[in-house]
Amino acid sequence: MTTVLTSIREFEAVARDRLDPVHYDYFAGGAGDEVTVKANEAAFARLALLPRVLCGAGSPRIGVTLLGSRVAMPVLVAPTAFHRLADPEGEKATARAAAAAQTIMIVSMAATVAVEDVAAAAPGATLWFQLYIQPDMAFTEAIVRRAEAAGCTALVVTVDSPAHGRRYRDVRHGFDDLPDGLCCENMRDGDHEQARPIVMSPAISWEHVDLLRRMTRLPIVLKGVTHPADARLALDHGVSALYVSNHGGRQLDTVPAAVDLLPEIVAAVGGAVPVLVDGGIRRGTDVVKALALGASAVAVGRPVVWGLAAGGECGVARVLGLLRDEIEHTLTLCGLASLGDLEPGLVRPC
Repeated sequence: MTTVLTSIREFEAVARDRLDPVHYDYFAGGAGDEVTVKANEAAFARLALLPRVLCGAGSPRIGVTLLGSRVAMPVLVAPTAFHRLADPEGEKATARAAAAAQTIMIVSMAATVAVEDVAAAAPGATLWFQLYIQPDMAFTEAIVRRAEAAGCTALVVTVDSPAHGRRYRDVRHGFDDLPDGLCCENMRDGDHEQARPIVMSPAISWEHVDLLRRMTRLPIVLKGVTHPADARLALDHGVSALYVSNHGGRQLDTVPAAVDLLPEIVAAVGGAVPVLVDGGIRRGTDVVKALALGASAVAVGRPVVWGLAAGGECGVARVLGLLRDEIEHTLTLCGLASLGDLEPGLVRPC
């Protein structure tokens, strides 16, 4: 990566040139007509920032503590599958970049590098593990034990996937499996050569969350919560944090933009647990808007993949660095000394 790239959109353009078109469409695409994919980004453009002046705030502080882990900025690496499609080092490179940025990487259950190897590649990294609860609870428990043994400090349980989303870019390409030599490494069952498929089951319920809660002492983050009623139920089931997400528009099309849903979820939990959000975040200004609306932190998925495809570990580090610098710059221009000074009045529709 010799050219200096100055925005995530520039990273995407380079990634599109370098990736196999089938794989680019896998990462970029969404369900149905991709209404929700577009809505996630458009929602941030509809929000304006109203800065204060002459505040004497000094250099802003942007560190945050999440579930006992102190991170240098309120941007996490969201769980995304198949990083080795973007770079031979795959999730290892992503983990090293996240560790250098002093933030959390959420390792996907569909990673192309096993969670143990991700952890070994980035000693000292703070890792959470993303989990789809499988109908075979004994196998689910085996995966949880692997995540625990690898040093993951939270489980991010994706709950918006009772079935696979219908992604028509993948259908047109006939992309329904990984190339030879790649698999979902976390789905290997013991010493078996073949990895199991990830099963999306409409039978998964709150009962399974309770079973998981009894299975592990790790904090449980529910990812894919979009309805306030589900947010309130989550508190009753001992969840440690909520993660507002429409799966990047990859599951049910026409779900509203995640940032538009955020304030209702924040109000529903009333500060009882942290609330994360992802979807459409492309600038530091987007991060600041989400935090002003009540998010404790955000997560980014596609931007990390664009960085990985454009420049491997260095590309991911550059993407995270851009967001960090833009957050600090935005807070300075808004007259704010820290993330704690953010409040909803900073944001208004435009």
